[in-house]
Amino acid sequence: MTVRKHILFFGRVQGVGFRYHATYKARLLGLTGWVRNLPDGSVELEAQGDPERIDDLILYLHRQRFIRIDEMREEKTGLLEEKDFRERW
Repeated sequence: MTVRKHILFFGRVQGVGFRYHATYKARLLGLTGWVRNLPDGSVELEAQGDPERIDDLILYLHRQRFIRIDEMREEKTGLLEEKDFRERW
């Protein structure tokens, strides 16, 4: 089953390699979507693929040394036609 999740991350999530790690791991997991920094210091991410692989991505981000996720807001959204996972500006 394929799902798409829109997730906001709050904490120490900018300036710590969050987007790099998210893009690297999402591509390894075969997910599509995007990640970007927001002006308020949070990070926005949309990931599409198997729900267990999206959970693996989130767990991987939690385990990174310099990233500290204090809060997440997550919701399912509609599926999109995409080919890869990328950083957005």
